[in-house]
Amino acid sequence: MEDMKQTRRIAWGCQMAALGLMALLLHGSLAVAREKYTMPTLKEQPAAVDRDGRVATSFAAVVKRVAPSVVTVYSTRVIREQPFWAPFLDDPIWRRFFGEPPDGRRRAPRERRARGLGSGVIVSEDGFILTNNHVVEGADELKVRLADGKTEYPATVVGNDPQTDIAVLKVDARKLPAITITDSDKLEVGDVVLAIGNPFGVGQTVTMGIVSATGRGGLGITDYEDFIQTDAAINMGNSGGALVDAEGRLVGINTAILSRTGGNLGVSFAVPVNMARNVMERLLSDGKIRRGYLGVFIQSLTPDLVKAFSLPDQNGALVSGVSADGPAAKAGIKEGDVIVELNGKKVEDSRQLRLMVAQSAPGTRANLKVIRDGKPRSFSIILGELPESESVVGSAEGQQELDALDGVELADLDANARREFDIPAHVRGALVTDVAPDCNAAEAGLRPGDVILEINRQPVSNADSAIKLANQARTDRLLLRVWSRQDDQSGSRYLTVDNSRRNK
Repeated sequence: MEDMKQTRRIAWGCQMAALGLMALLLHGSLAVAREKYTMPTLKEQPAAVDRDGRVATSFAAVVKRVAPSVVTVYSTRVIREQPFWAPFLDDPIWRRFFGEPPDGRRRAPRERRARGLGSGVIVSEDGFILTNNHVVEGADELKVRLADGKTEYPATVVGNDPQTDIAVLKVDARKLPAITITDSDKLEVGDVVLAIGNPFGVGQTVTMGIVSATGRGGLGITDYEDFIQTDAAINMGNSGGALVDAEGRLVGINTAILSRTGGNLGVSFAVPVNMARNVMERLLSDGKIRRGYLGVFIQSLTPDLVKAFSLPDQNGALVSGVSADGPAAKAGIKEGDVIVELNGKKVEDSRQLRLMVAQSAPGTRANLKVIRDGKPRSFSIILGELPESESVVGSAEGQQELDALDGVELADLDANARREFDIPAHVRGALVTDVAPDCNAAEAGLRPGDVILEINRQPVSNADSAIKLANQARTDRLLLRVWSRQDDQSGSRYLTVDNSRRNK
């Protein structure tokens, strides 16, 4: 018996020594990083439930632990306003009729202070705070108040990224209550979440809901959208606050609501913490956001495009254009390729591919799997850096009616047409000069000013070749690749136009 106790003591001592050694090694490996900032604590395990799968009936313990990590952000912006008559005082005719100001002096601009309210989340004990860019944008002065309602610090913007609506603040403080974060990619619809912030300035408030959806995009809120949707009540002042799981781990930064009244209607959105953390780390390491660049124009697949390209399903991003001398062109990617994987991860649609590439650093290698002419192919690409201005997406003589596309009028591209529609010199095809509003082509999305580049994967050189290719088509749907310009954005895309009536 004594020998067994001795053996247990020795085993326990060895375990403590091993843990001490691991702690020492971890401390040493993070020493360099701590000179800049302390990394947030990361716990990736799923939120715990009891053995029957039931969620706790009270979150009081969770809130007590997490609430100190959520702060209130006060912003002040100085607005200088000229009196409405000020511009006219320099006009001698105005002064002749209305005279000089009574005191002989011209009134200086008036100043007023616009104050804003938002929330933030402490992610590092040495004073780094995550919030929304729209909470701090344009602010001349920022203050952060801790959850105790008393302690207040001046704050500075370390960096911001309007395209994801994330900003990083810094306060001069130590041993702050930093929140624990988790892997937001593991969130599932139905998971319980809590939203913490300061809505309407009433004070720190906690609301509960579930994850209603993940990967929400196409809302027009930011350029890069991958929102967590929740029915947890989020209102004005909650922006920049914490969305946490049932264990109090940060899963998102509360950002926006969908509402016709301005109040919460149960449709709220948060930036996933994985995206926010990626932005933060790149701002702190590089001072700015540098995004990866493939050099392609892409679009999501529709059921009609799936049939046109003989694809097995609707997953993937269709390459509708390739930038000359870009990374994709150098690697051999072509129009009509469908990108289905990036670095081993499945690509569901064009929005997801755009996010995946943007979150990759320029200069890194990207392994793409594409489907070309029904067969899988693999490509290795060195990503470039996304240019800041990169686009995602008179009467013309000789107009002709295109029988295969009823209601569409075409013309050759000449110098006058290029100037009128601002068409680059490298674009070759047939110019669409008019589209009847009730025709199949209009329903498919063809508009005046578009240039038809291909019909059924065959290049179009001018209006005559477009007519010939369309008349030769014996398919129920014409596959068009068109170049277009919208809101100073230009690029090519694929359209499918119903051609079944002509073939009957």
